[in-house]
Amino acid sequence: MLPAPVFRAVAELQAKRRLGLTATLVREDGKEEDVFSLIGPKRVDVPWKMLEKDGFIATAHCLEIRVPLPTDERMEYAVADQRQRFRIASENSLKMVVMDELLAGHPTDNILIIGQYLEQLRIIGERLNAPVLTGQTPEKERESLFRQFREGQLRVLIVSKVANFAIDLPDASVAIQVSGTFGSRQEEAQRLGRILRPKGERNVSYFYSLISSETTEQEFARNRQLFLTEQGYRYLIESRRFDEQRRLSEPTVWKQLRLETSGLP
Repeated sequence: MLPAPVFRAVAELQAKRRLGLTATLVREDGKEEDVFSLIGPKRVDVPWKMLEKDGFIATAHCLEIRVPLPTDERMEYAVADQRQRFRIASENSLKMVVMDELLAGHPTDNILIIGQYLEQLRIIGERLNAPVLTGQTPEKERESLFRQFREGQLRVLIVSKVANFAIDLPDASVAIQVSGTFGSRQEEAQRLGRILRPKGERNVSYFYSLISSETTEQEFARNRQLFLTEQGYRYLIESRRFDEQRRLSEPTVWKQLRLETSGLP
């Protein structure tokens, strides 16, 4: 964050030594190189997969699930402007169906559902009868929700962009991303980071991104994948289709992933 106009003022403070720590030295404005003039040279750079191998972070499995737009939403998408198209794709109602499947497939895991649009998150909250945490949530209520999640009283927590920074939820092992900020690689990495805390004997986590197929959201998703693939993560993609009854086709890649990583059917 240091190259941002507000934060770069920190570099003007007098000090004998400076130390900067980050897991995501990427910026979409291309100013990540400013870090080196503001604070100094990079001294250590440890790949995430090396930290995973040594047990410092959980083994993460990343799966992008591409979901078609329903016919009525596709018509709305076709006549919308570029920015509105991204929101329509992000709020694809069929993502709810896939989300329900994923929740059923992780019956004992602590799950974060992360999104960009507050109205979408509110609908999900009502659907699941689960709390929604946003930037407007009072600090006292926020800490109470985190405590309930850590203690197992809450199994599903729905969070907005506040999940991108400074959330310590060591027991979260599944993240379902229903919408994101265009093509931000930093955000993708930050959201994956929410579920990478070590988890004892079964040190495994799952990161699912729900993307509307053949839309601008799919185009932006390619850029979001970039940081994770550069870190060495295996990034699987599953494309769902409508069947003859206009229902979503059965998941195959996801079921195979679960079989390979957990031994569950």
